[in-house]
Amino acid sequence: MTARVGWPDVAKGVCIILVVLWHVVTKHAIGLEGAGPITDAWSTLNAQLLPLRMPLFFLISGMFAGGAVNAPAGFSWRRRAGRLAGVYVIWVVIQTIVLAWTPDFDTARAENGWQLLAQLTISPTNLWYLLALAVYLVIARLVRRVPTRVVLPVAFVIAAIAGAGLVPDLGNLWQLVQNMFFFLAGLRLRSSIERFAAASGPVRTLMLGGAYVAAVGAVGILGMRQWPGVWPLLAMIAVAVGVAACALLDRRAGAIARPLRWIGQRTLPIYVIHMIPLALIDGALRGLDWITTPAVEVVWPVVLTAVVIASCLAADALLVRARLGRLFDPLRAVTIGSRRRRLRSPRRPGRR
Repeated sequence: MTARVGWPDVAKGVCIILVVLWHVVTKHAIGLEGAGPITDAWSTLNAQLLPLRMPLFFLISGMFAGGAVNAPAGFSWRRRAGRLAGVYVIWVVIQTIVLAWTPDFDTARAENGWQLLAQLTISPTNLWYLLALAVYLVIARLVRRVPTRVVLPVAFVIAAIAGAGLVPDLGNLWQLVQNMFFFLAGLRLRSSIERFAAASGPVRTLMLGGAYVAAVGAVGILGMRQWPGVWPLLAMIAVAVGVAACALLDRRAGAIARPLRWIGQRTLPIYVIHMIPLALIDGALRGLDWITTPAVEVVWPVVLTAVVIASCLAADALLVRARLGRLFDPLRAVTIGSRRRRLRSPRRPGRR
């Protein structure tokens, strides 16, 4: 199994679709004038998937970070962290410029240099996943020699503190803090996760799904969401459901798994671009009454999610064709330039 085939890509495809759907509902649909109970139901459903989306995303990312984190030389992890941080900076700036033209769209955007500096450092924007991965790689490298039995309990405690709302409310900083546990779990427990996925069948998946529904219901009824430790435990059940379901789909439902796997191999452009077409579409459609009719409300979030994802992939293709692919890998130009300089430099006497 590699990073580009099998159930991990199915899981990444599911996660990126759910991320776009979350933003479609929370930043567009519920803000439409006349939106009714159907849109509220979409919002409630999305909220129940919060413990699944990003924790599963980070678990998969951690599973395939081992080569970079544990390499004897430090170039690999530094390059990967630098690339992620660079992409984050580039697209935060691009979003800031573009979203200035859509002031009514409900998302954070910098209005001055100080706010932009905060978003690039201590107050991450909706692109916080990239910054989080860069930070996690640094931390994982620093603690690579610390036993797993120490690293994961400490990371769990940190997640419990963040999940209890005890981290300052600075943009998405609390999400960055609380999801580190799942990245480190994927990194340290990859073989166990692979065995769990391989052994998961319909019965196990249904049982885990039932346990998650029961846990979500109990947390909601008892108001336990911010009790210390509740969020990471709930997310652990959700991630187990996600891994089992995606592994099952990959083995037994190829017609569903193949498109999800294809999308899962293209998550970066979808993630960094999707807020832009969503903001532009939101601005163009505001004031149209037909969007909030009950029949349209049922399918509108799914339709718009598909449109936004297709727009992102089309924009990615155009950018690559225009030789702007370095927007997704800013270090690539530096590496290529350095290689070309080495090839052009004359060999020293005595060398072959």
